[in-house]
Amino acid sequence: MSEPDFTSDEMMTIAASRALKNSDVCFVGIGAPSAACNVARLTHAPDVTLIYESGTIGTAPQVLPLSIGDGELCDTAVTTVSVPEMFRYWLQGGRVTVGFLGAAQIDRFGNINTTVIGDYDTPKTRLPGGGGAPEIASSCGEIFITLKQSKRAMVDKIDFFTSFGHGEGGDHRQRLGISTKGPTLMVTDLAVWKPDPVTREFTVVSLHPGVTREMVQDNCGWTVRFAEDLAQTSRPSGVELTTLRDLNARTKAAHSGGKTGEAA
Repeated sequence: MSEPDFTSDEMMTIAASRALKNSDVCFVGIGAPSAACNVARLTHAPDVTLIYESGTIGTAPQVLPLSIGDGELCDTAVTTVSVPEMFRYWLQGGRVTVGFLGAAQIDRFGNINTTVIGDYDTPKTRLPGGGGAPEIASSCGEIFITLKQSKRAMVDKIDFFTSFGHGEGGDHRQRLGISTKGPTLMVTDLAVWKPDPVTREFTVVSLHPGVTREMVQDNCGWTVRFAEDLAQTSRPSGVELTTLRDLNARTKAAHSGGKTGEAA
């Protein structure tokens, strides 16, 4: 079998980007979610509205931001509002259709940990924390998650509940009075996952090109369920790859002292 002309990270980012629609209003996380959202904006969803936690609405960055406070976001936004307005009016007001998040740890029901690894009082690693992710997870219409697979990241039981997914599964969100859908998609560097409609356990629905079931299981901390009609993820198109690579090149140049927005 010939080697693919794209990396697993590129496949993950592009597969995640395809989930966004032109009509979406998306709350964007920093890192892999930001790359996926901006690839969508630069390809099939030019009218998608991207919102970052600092209060920038309708931002169209030419390079990927280092943080939510990156000046590139404000410079290219349609408007910038205060953080309280962002959360109270836009997010809690039900005006955001999709939240795009990453995770340090995740379990089979889409519960996310970005707080600590190990015991909370004496952790092995203290992580950046939740920021606005807990509110995003409960108030956005639905949640998309993207992360690289490993047994350290995809665990049977997360060390801390930072952002609530489907809890114990089933109708746990509804029983707690949370009316939004919660996690409806997870894209990793190996596969596309969706929650079972009844149990809400994430199930593999599509394997990326060149990936086997064994590879997915070897990089997951729980027993993986596979869909009966398991598909293969479509390979990245030339346009998708060029868009992502150009975006990454501009970002590298800008963060290495080059001029923001100039092509490398």
